[in-house]
Amino acid sequence: MPETTHPLNFRKSSYSANESACVEVADTPGTSAIRDTKRRSDGHLPFPTSEWAAFLATLSR
Repeated sequence: MPETTHPLNFRKSSYSANESACVEVADTPGTSAIRDTKRRSDGHLPFPTSEWAAFLATLSR
């Protein structure tokens, strides 16, 4: 997947609660980017928004 040209404004995932080991999510049109809070310099993984939504729906079951 190509790198997004939109700025990434990461926020702590609501699924991380108050944990220190969590993930951050940034949403852009059609893409969700995910990164490790403790290893931000390692970059992020982009996913199509539909795939990220399906992943979250699976977690909620």
